[in-house]
Amino acid sequence: MEPLTDKQIRTSFVNCTKGEATRMRLPADFAELPWEELDFLGWVDPGAPLKAHLVLPREDGPTGITLRVPSAGRTSAVKSSMCQACLTGHAASGVTLFAAPLAGTAGREGNTVGTYLCADLACSLYVRGKRQPKLRHGRYEENLTLEEQIARTMGNLSAFADKVLGLR
Repeated sequence: MEPLTDKQIRTSFVNCTKGEATRMRLPADFAELPWEELDFLGWVDPGAPLKAHLVLPREDGPTGITLRVPSAGRTSAVKSSMCQACLTGHAASGVTLFAAPLAGTAGREGNTVGTYLCADLACSLYVRGKRQPKLRHGRYEENLTLEEQIARTMGNLSAFADKVLGLR
């Protein structure tokens, strides 16, 4: 992913107000982000832990999506879950249902769409093997190349963004 500026990130959001985008906090480690290892930028807002944000590179420029994070609930230590973007298996607490208000009028009326993603939004790092999920066996081995796994992850996130934008 190409590095983005604070202004590029804040102006990319499609499902929140300009004021909300201005008030959101960027990742605590924003200055040290490993942009070359990221396919998208995702973080839980350090000032509002029930909000998270995604910024996806798209043909028409970066697209930012604000997400709601459910309040912490009980999770099972024996169950596992899978991220719908990168298909990384995690212990149940490693995957979270993120809900995004739809862009435009539909979102202002309370309509949302959701998806299960890595709770830390670090799909890029899991795909590259830079971070390991908390499973006994680690990440499942795949026959796809790294480039194919990245393309699949970004295709899944792009499809989610299309739903937020009302394109699907």
